[in-house]
Amino acid sequence: MAATDEALQLTRRAAQAAADKLATDIVAFDVTDRLAITDVFLIATASNERQVGAVVDGVEEALFRAGTKAIRREGALEGRWVLLDFGDVIVHVQHAEERELYSLERLWRDCPAIALELDAAPA
Repeated sequence: MAATDEALQLTRRAAQAAADKLATDIVAFDVTDRLAITDVFLIATASNERQVGAVVDGVEEALFRAGTKAIRREGALEGRWVLLDFGDVIVHVQHAEERELYSLERLWRDCPAIALELDAAPA
């Protein structure tokens, strides 16, 4: 079973919002065959705590405009790794050091990657 079309649309919208806030190394994995709780993990890197917050705010705003609100938000106070749970899509925004340390891509490398089709970030 693969991620739903709705989950893929939300994933691409969230990824573009992260890119617009200058997040880097944005990747997504279809985890439907491994997890019953969600369809997609989206992972993005920010270079500092302030940028983590900006990326998180941008993603939440973009998905809110699309009619979706986060069910849960964790890690915002520390600003090093924020998890946004939108039900079918879980967004991880990580500080570069946490991204390297925890290496979520390594954990989910057996899951299919999702093509994000991102536009270039604004200059």
